[in-house]
Amino acid sequence: MSDFTSEELKEAHRALLSTLHKCEKIDAGKLGKSQKTLLERRIAALKVALTLIEKEQNQKN
Repeated sequence: MSDFTSEELKEAHRALLSTLHKCEKIDAGKLGKSQKTLLERRIAALKVALTLIEKEQNQKN
């Protein structure tokens, strides 16, 4: 169990979801190979973080 409040988790989820949507809107075709790889890894990491926050929120309910 984390030391984060429900409100902190909710705000973190909102912020990360916003960042994920912005990353997904980027035209990866215009990026270089390393930038594209970094973007893909960021998107994957954001999805992991969001999933973990959602699991924590469900345990608190």
